[in-house]
Amino acid sequence: MTRIKPALLSTMCLLLAALLTTLAMNNTSPVTAQETESRKLRHVVLFQFKESSTDEQVQRVVDAFVALPGKIDTITDFEYGTNNSPENLADGFTHCFTVTFDSEQGRATYLPHPAHKEFVEVLKPHLEKALVFDYWAD
Repeated sequence: MTRIKPALLSTMCLLLAALLTTLAMNNTSPVTAQETESRKLRHVVLFQFKESSTDEQVQRVVDAFVALPGKIDTITDFEYGTNNSPENLADGFTHCFTVTFDSEQGRATYLPHPAHKEFVEVLKPHLEKALVFDYWAD
């Protein structure tokens, strides 16, 4: 059996600690319940509507989306608006909706929820393109 010198053992322990710290900092596993206490899961949805859709039809879609927080209790916050950026980079997207959840479980409840599915049916005939982007906000 080979005996490791104390100085080498100490160096190896320091390297192992540094490696474990680096791995922990780069962890991409799902966020734990404790980590989400101060964080919110944002579900950002952008819509480009068909040119054939009237203002009234688009407003029905907006109204149906705005009604979801009253129907799905895992939604903890909600906001929406229309594009007013002067940069001309919206690529045809006109409406933005931000739905907030406290957890990934909340989002998992929302996506297949009957009220969300009903909303999608109102949306589909008028939707040209959608962009969905979810992220954790501190």
